[in-house]
Amino acid sequence: MNTMPLKNTSETTETTNFHKNTISLKRLVPGLIIGPASWLGPYIATSSLFLPALIQHLDADNKITLVALFSSVGMISAAISNMIAGYLSDRTKSRFGKRTPWLVSGAFVFMLAMIFASMSTTIPLLLTSWALGQVALNFIVAPMVAWLDLAPESGKGTASSAYGGLGMALGNNAFTILAAVFLGQYRLGFIIFGIITFIGTLIAAFIVREPSNLGENISISTEKKKFSAKEILKVFPKWSIGRDYYLALIGKIFQGVGNFAVTGYLLYIMTDFLHKDTSSTQQSIQLINIIMLVFGVIMGFIAGPISDKFKVLKLPVGLSTILVGIGALSIFFLQDNMGMIIYAFMAGFGMGIWNSLDNLLNLKVIPDKERVGFFLGIYNLGNTATQAIAPIIAAFMISVLGFSSIFIMSFVFSIIGGILILSIKSVSR
Repeated sequence: MNTMPLKNTSETTETTNFHKNTISLKRLVPGLIIGPASWLGPYIATSSLFLPALIQHLDADNKITLVALFSSVGMISAAISNMIAGYLSDRTKSRFGKRTPWLVSGAFVFMLAMIFASMSTTIPLLLTSWALGQVALNFIVAPMVAWLDLAPESGKGTASSAYGGLGMALGNNAFTILAAVFLGQYRLGFIIFGIITFIGTLIAAFIVREPSNLGENISISTEKKKFSAKEILKVFPKWSIGRDYYLALIGKIFQGVGNFAVTGYLLYIMTDFLHKDTSSTQQSIQLINIIMLVFGVIMGFIAGPISDKFKVLKLPVGLSTILVGIGALSIFFLQDNMGMIIYAFMAGFGMGIWNSLDNLLNLKVIPDKERVGFFLGIYNLGNTATQAIAPIIAAFMISVLGFSSIFIMSFVFSIIGGILILSIKSVSR
């Protein structure tokens, strides 16, 4: 909500009431589990399994380069649409609240885009469908993460754990276990997982039942300003004000690139690096994701409450990304099934903690509490943009140094991400 302070006492009271509007955890927590699982799961399944498989079918000789191309287009689409979605939802008034109309509409368009992708017979058609899907996806992501701000103050850690821990764990791993079954029917996979996103988002919205904000006083400037880079940059606070937010954001980007350098090429790591056949690849992907799912669910249950109880946040978030990097090193040194299993344990533990607490950390360092949707949307762009950036860098590394290099890359990026998070000052521990 972008509401300016008002001098009139009654108006000030009205604005404050809306700012303090909360939803009980009994409604919010289930929605914050189902919601992110419904968009992240299908996205991970399509981007890491179905899309590479279809690209390989359409143009096997150029698959590594094409994955990087799709990632570039996806990154640009995601970056622009995420900022727009957060901005628009902050300024929306409706009987269904400010977030729900956008995320439900985004889920519907994402479903259509995945159906179009399943029917693509050429790379340009597939690329167009994928770009549309990225835009739609971010109209789910940016508004949905702002639901966290509706949690009671004493339960924000629990809400963050539900969203990032349980919701993200189910999205990252449980759906991939199911998706592996469709490796031989990837076109059908696009359709099924697109439908899952729409239905799951509807269910989450119904459970949360975001309250109407028709009476909310949203201040929108009518002053005409020149459209320039200088004016655009004013949207973002200067470093001295937003230092910790920027450290959290940059740290998330490094962490995300480190993580998705491995998971984004998981299919090709199995087939081209470890030389597994389709059946072995399916079994290995399912085993890895089962291990990571177990850790994700456990952390989802305990990380948030422990953070609330002991007032620790920065330390577990910063250290969690370092665990992901250590896991990647095990693949580099062992280059066998044991290396992949060790990676699953280390990354599962690390990502379980990260997903449970990183959104709560970001809430603590947001520089403008009146633009929660915008800043949370930008921050959570790391969930999609890094999945686009990582394959671009990884494609270059693979072409120059071979597959082994992406594991070193993952380690380095993860360590840098952890150091940046630990450098935040406004959150003591």
